[in-house]
Amino acid sequence: MLESWTIHRATRVGALAFALGIALPFGAHAQEWVFRGGPGNPGPSIDAYVNQVGPEASIVPHGSLQIDGKSVNCGKRPTVLNPAFDSWGGAFPGFLILNTNKISGLTTQVKLYIYSHECGHQFVGADEIQADLFAIRRGVRWGWLDAQGMEDICVFISKLKGDSVHPPGPKRCETMRKYYQKLIENGTQTTSSPVDSGAHTLGPTR
Repeated sequence: MLESWTIHRATRVGALAFALGIALPFGAHAQEWVFRGGPGNPGPSIDAYVNQVGPEASIVPHGSLQIDGKSVNCGKRPTVLNPAFDSWGGAFPGFLILNTNKISGLTTQVKLYIYSHECGHQFVGADEIQADLFAIRRGVRWGWLDAQGMEDICVFISKLKGDSVHPPGPKRCETMRKYYQKLIENGTQTTSSPVDSGAHTLGPTR
């Protein structure tokens, strides 16, 4: 996850963590927290998460989300819109989280990268680099990522510090940039993402 599911107010974070039996790390320099479940701890259901967060959170069913007019999906996984989420996005097994307030000032391609990165965790697990590469691969194949978008993503990610599980942002940028160039040079086929004219949009339709 780019940063994980800590809630805006520390008291609510503690209450949610206690209720779900999850330990959350706190640290001024933590880049993010990755959910690492195990036997007996698969993570919360989407309903349990939304009930704990409160009325500010809403569920967008799979196939019904648009980001700046572009339809997105992560298989059949729904998305929780949580404007009080401490990070831009996050993911638990079975659903994704987007902070509509934090991503509102970002470019469309960075928003799509964030969503796709969190989606990547559903398929590649907790590995942050693999989730990055999943997002870049999806961007090229779905046709929403170009050279300017890659630059925007690098500017965004390069501000993040490294930690025990994340390379520093500039290193992540370098890895993604090289992978993007490799995909372009190899002529990776571009396909369109599915379109739903009735989708729930996070921005103006284009």
